[in-house]
Amino acid sequence: MFPALYAILDPSLTSTPLVQVAVALADAGVELIQLRDKRSSARQIFAEAKELAAVLSGRGVRFIVNDRPDVAAICGAGGVHVGQDDLPAEDARRICRPPLWVGVSTHNLAQLREAAQTSADYIAVGPIFPTATKENPDPVVGIDFLRAARQLTRKPLVAIGGITIESAGEVFRAGADSVAVIRDVLTASNPSARAAEYLAVAERAHTTQD
Repeated sequence: MFPALYAILDPSLTSTPLVQVAVALADAGVELIQLRDKRSSARQIFAEAKELAAVLSGRGVRFIVNDRPDVAAICGAGGVHVGQDDLPAEDARRICRPPLWVGVSTHNLAQLREAAQTSADYIAVGPIFPTATKENPDPVVGIDFLRAARQLTRKPLVAIGGITIESAGEVFRAGADSVAVIRDVLTASNPSARAAEYLAVAERAHTTQD
């Protein structure tokens, strides 16, 4: 089963060392963690990614690097996530070959249909709700878009954008396999406890669907 919580680490949102946060999340049961660093140099991103990959590799966590398939492949990560302005999924795949994952962001049904025809391991859809973690966010697509996306592909769908512990259940019931969360986990007083809450919401939602 695809991991229900996709935790995204952004160094601009926390003063706690990323490795410390990552280990706490892994201990809480998180199985999928991404590094998203839009502000640091390539050298700094590589250093962060290499350290996180080394720490998480023995903890049953798949570690994903945002934007940079080269960094992901070199540092020993479990995959890369690319957006619409990054390398196309198939070009990223040439660098990050299986068993590494390639994930791709989509913001409308045309992009989703295109991504569904690629070798991408999962497709992110959003922003589902308004989000403050991107400087120039794409238009909000909403829950109905997620339902429509679910009808168009069997690939795992990761919902992202403004998701909170209060809205996560609705997102799962609309067809998401996973929710990607940044701010609501990183800025929580206890990120690992918040992560555990999300995992519990996912379990309840999937039980209801079954």
